[in-house]
Amino acid sequence: MSIKKPQREYFLDSIRAYLMLLGIPFHMSLIYSSHQWAVNSVESSDWLTLFNDFIHAFRMQVFFVISGYFSFMLYLRYQPQRWLKVRIERVGIPMLTAIPLVTLPQFFLLKYWTPAIGDWSSFDLYQKYNSLVWHLVSHLWFLLVLVILTTLGIMLFKILRDGGEEKRPKADYSELKWRQLTLSFIGFGLIWGSIRRLLFIFQPALLSDGLFNFAIMQTLFYLPFFMLGAMAWKHPAIKALFIKFNPWTLVGSTAAFIAYLLNQRYSTGEGWLYEIDAVITMLMGLWMVNVVFAFGHKLLNAHSPRITYLVNASLFIYLVHHPLTLLYGIFITPNISSNTLGFFVGLAFVFGIAFVLYEIHLRIPLLRFLFSGKPQRVEKSSQQVNS
Repeated sequence: MSIKKPQREYFLDSIRAYLMLLGIPFHMSLIYSSHQWAVNSVESSDWLTLFNDFIHAFRMQVFFVISGYFSFMLYLRYQPQRWLKVRIERVGIPMLTAIPLVTLPQFFLLKYWTPAIGDWSSFDLYQKYNSLVWHLVSHLWFLLVLVILTTLGIMLFKILRDGGEEKRPKADYSELKWRQLTLSFIGFGLIWGSIRRLLFIFQPALLSDGLFNFAIMQTLFYLPFFMLGAMAWKHPAIKALFIKFNPWTLVGSTAAFIAYLLNQRYSTGEGWLYEIDAVITMLMGLWMVNVVFAFGHKLLNAHSPRITYLVNASLFIYLVHHPLTLLYGIFITPNISSNTLGFFVGLAFVFGIAFVLYEIHLRIPLLRFLFSGKPQRVEKSSQQVNS
């Protein structure tokens, strides 16, 4: 007897690809924003600062909901050990590949052409190690967090799959409302903020440690979103709640974004900036799940060869875009007086080169494997079946 596979979630594929590709306008706008980065334009742009803040306030929260959704789907398809192996390969191999091929050259670019690294020769051993962690993990941090969440998923997904079924056989979350989810995520934000505040009081040095921030603090922050995505796969009522547009989530997202801007501009790191930020961005991320999913389901829920191409290309494009953006910021940005023109020229520069590199890497089997984590023999066999 054959088991019918569920219909492919085209709109989630599309959203995931677009969220990945948004990393390019995010970092390009960072050059022209008022935020201090490795490379900045002479004068900042108000609209590009606002644009940069908006992307930063919700993008990765929605991404981790989708990651949790598809991760739990695959967990139910494979044996747990097989699932762990496949997921770690798909995420870990591209991350390990990008460190020597992408972020290590980027480190030397920053060291010799920008003030971002600082006076390397005066660093002690720990400072050199910590600087390397910050800059080698760099924009790969979400892959590290996915590896950790996937490892935790062996235990958490088993509990989600099996736990409480006999005691609560009718628990389908059909009565779940946005008010309950909102209160839950306020709680998660307060817990994260409390952990950070305790660290700030008793172990402040940990907060400047790159590995601790990526592996512990970022993982704790995105864990609720990852598990919410997994729950949306198990309980169709949660998914239905996400894809049915609720005007109040748009109102809430707008209010949260305003609060985010005010917090960024009027709070300080010595005060409650990061703790307030955690609550605000958790709420904005949650509410934007509804906004993004609802409009994505309405507009993007159809098969498209273009979207399939972008889905396949998005991770590679994301991995290589960061050094390309820095190269543009260092050598080209100073020669373009208009911030708006520089931003759009920069997008064309980075996207154009990144897609050319993507097409080149497709023609080199070893690079295809290293940047996707997928054994090439699987693709060949599938091509033979299709032919």
